[in-house]
Amino acid sequence: MAGIGPIRQDWEPVVVRKKAPTAAAKKDEKAVNAARRSGAEIDTMKKHNAGTNKAASSGTSLNTKRLDDDTENLAHERVSSDLKKNLMQARLDKKLTQAQLAQMINEKPQVIQEYESGKAIPNQQIIGKLERALGTKLRGGKK
Repeated sequence: MAGIGPIRQDWEPVVVRKKAPTAAAKKDEKAVNAARRSGAEIDTMKKHNAGTNKAASSGTSLNTKRLDDDTENLAHERVSSDLKKNLMQARLDKKLTQAQLAQMINEKPQVIQEYESGKAIPNQQIIGKLERALGTKLRGGKK
């Protein structure tokens, strides 16, 4: 063990302290009571609308009143009866089932069923695919 030198010990005291309390721990009831007992200064303040739900409900009362006053009946546009009749007739002329037609245009059979029953919301892209697959104009006269 040559070249290491003399071994010395450090006799300085090492102080290990706890972490400072977090903001949540400072608000804890036990911490507040301990601060009162020790005579430390305690700052208390009441928050505006604390414990109530006034802030959330005050903004909606205007909207709910406006919605209650609104008498307009809103509904989505549906497929016209001419379109659904033309679609059904063109599909039957080609001797196709709804499932076969749906497969031709890469849509679900339910889409064709909704168009033929008049429940679908018109989509011009799907109507265009149907016209190309059936070789006929569905939104007007025959080609």
